Amino acid sequence: MKRSLLFSILLAVLLLLGGNEVKAQSFGIKTNLLYDATTTLNLGVEVGLAPKWTLDISGNYNPWNLASGKIIKHAMVQPEFRYWFCDRFSRHFLGFHAIGGIYNFGNIPNDLKVGTLDLSPLTDHRFEGWGVGAGIAYGYAFILGEHWNLELEIGAGYIYTENDKYQCMECAKKLEDDIPYHYFGPTKANIGLVYLF
Repeated sequence: MKRSLLFSILLAVLLLLGGNEVKAQSFGIKTNLLYDATTTLNLGVEVGLAPKWTLDISGNYNPWNLASGKIIKHAMVQPEFRYWFCDRFSRHFLGFHAIGGIYNFGNIPNDLKVGTLDLSPLTDHRFEGWGVGAGIAYGYAFILGEHWNLELEIGAGYIYTENDKYQCMECAKKLEDDIPYHYFGPTKANIGLVYLF
């Protein structure tokens, strides 16, 4: 978590030191504080396309095992077209996103269900795979200052994924190959800190 927080602070300092010559509210750089809390490095870029349309592209990367032994390694990209009901980068918006990524999850004791997904097998097994999907989201951007926004966003949709199931965290004994799964449920959650140029 320290690396992720340090990355976010460094990004904020760099943004404060530069970028004053670019037209206001035509470009933004952001971080998702929810991902920061899970030690996942993330960075998003949003550009204005028209008075009420923007393109947001975010990427997330988590390359390490947590100290508790839990594995949440993943890399993901999530492009999203946004329609703003007022001016772009302010107030209500609808997002239409795609999602794609790879993952390696395991050793996560739980009895959770998210949408159509049962996460309880992560307690005793490790899963490596990939997924692609799409969804729709609703969000709201609070204007904090001339260059700063706080975004809240939630989305739902569909993801198709395939993974390999392993017996344990360290061993390479594969139990099942290319297990397909169709997921319907939440696909996006964002508490974003945004710096606008």
